Amino acid sequence: MTSCPIDEILPELKEAIRKHSSVVLQAAPGAGKTTRVPLALLDVIPPEKGRILMLEPRKLAAVSAARWMAKTLGEGIGQTLGYSIRFDSRVSKETRVEVMTEGILTRRILANPDLAGVAMVIFDEFHERSLQTDLALALCLDIRRALREDLKILVMSATLDGGPVAALLNGAPVISSRGKAFPVEERYCVDHPDQSVTARLPDAVGRALQETSGDILAFLPGAGEILAVRNALEEKLRNRAMSNLSIHPLYGDLPFEEQERAILPASGRKIVLATNIAETSLTIEGVRVVIDCGLTRRLQYDPATGMNRLVTVTVSRASARQRQGRAGRLGPGVCYRLYSQHTF
Repeated sequence: MTSCPIDEILPELKEAIRKHSSVVLQAAPGAGKTTRVPLALLDVIPPEKGRILMLEPRKLAAVSAARWMAKTLGEGIGQTLGYSIRFDSRVSKETRVEVMTEGILTRRILANPDLAGVAMVIFDEFHERSLQTDLALALCLDIRRALREDLKILVMSATLDGGPVAALLNGAPVISSRGKAFPVEERYCVDHPDQSVTARLPDAVGRALQETSGDILAFLPGAGEILAVRNALEEKLRNRAMSNLSIHPLYGDLPFEEQERAILPASGRKIVLATNIAETSLTIEGVRVVIDCGLTRRLQYDPATGMNRLVTVTVSRASARQRQGRAGRLGPGVCYRLYSQHTF
């Protein structure tokens, strides 16, 4: 088994889990927390105590994490490792670690208010912070306070300050792990406020194809931009030998089978056009190049209408670093930013 940076602190983490009801783990992107920690905790949580539940922000992340861990154990999915997402569940009586989305846990608590048969809940990628995540954590804390003093909680994050979370968890210990040190070269572009992202990104992809090797992951704000860029790329690369090059969209409303196709290894060079769904949790095999447009789409409250609406905004510097890190998960990489260093 290939070593990961997280391996260095696993003994400390296991000891903390034995002694405390809550623990906070800070681990940089690429440290291996999603796939190594649940397996390590199998030594701490005996089968008779119950299952370990791990929450992921997206169903694709949940399924890929479960499959990766099952492969590590040399098993099929649904044995020691299983998953539960909307409309699909692969678990059995043998399952000891169940990976799920936050909404699944909320519904499970409604049906099983004391989480009988559950020994521990792991909140992965807690820095993404959503209503579902916060609600799930609040419910778990209420269950432990009123019904289940033995329920253990582990909060894991790549970028969130662990101090406030530890305080919320009654002074839980904070354990830190470094990330992988694969270097990622940053290449900035000149600002062109008069040009749209969909007009600029195909040229950036063409440049990356000429200057680099490895698969390309390009971040765009939404599905509309992704489909427009895919069409533009297919037209731009029509004269290039396309037999060894494939283009895959990756966004939340895409059919699950197509999402899986985007993250699995390809026979040739691959271009993945993704929203922020690919910022965390997922490791897309073969990616050595990231192209970051610097934009994302998020819900924002509109006081004029009293409703939330989707708006396109500039990504935070932390998100930009997160995107850059996707190029260095498996080896040295390159990150093209479609904006100037001054803008960054």
